Amino acid sequence: MNRLITENERRQLLTHGQTRAAGRAIDPLPVVRLFTPDAHATWLLAALDPADGDTAYGLIDLGISMPELGQVKLSDLGSIVGPRQQPVMRDRYFQAARSLSEYLRLAQENGSIVD
Repeated sequence: MNRLITENERRQLLTHGQTRAAGRAIDPLPVVRLFTPDAHATWLLAALDPADGDTAYGLIDLGISMPELGQVKLSDLGSIVGPRQQPVMRDRYFQAARSLSEYLRLAQENGSIVD
């Protein structure tokens, strides 16, 4: 299992990913929030590609005031460290308060992910 997500989160992400892969439009609540404690990057992940189980989809905020929807590989996130050698971490206390599109709208208005 990937250290960035729990088995339960993986199941939820895959369920959303299967819906996306089937071509159905969804606007789910993000399942997991990952972040760099020393580099201001945040990923709100909502789906995982069932074909590879590694490519995640969600809101990506690299700390440069340009948050956007996109894809990232969990395996790549697992190898990233910030300027103080801090690895990407999972926010164990994250509970989504709104849909992915609403997080995107607010992030674009504010220049970064809020909450």
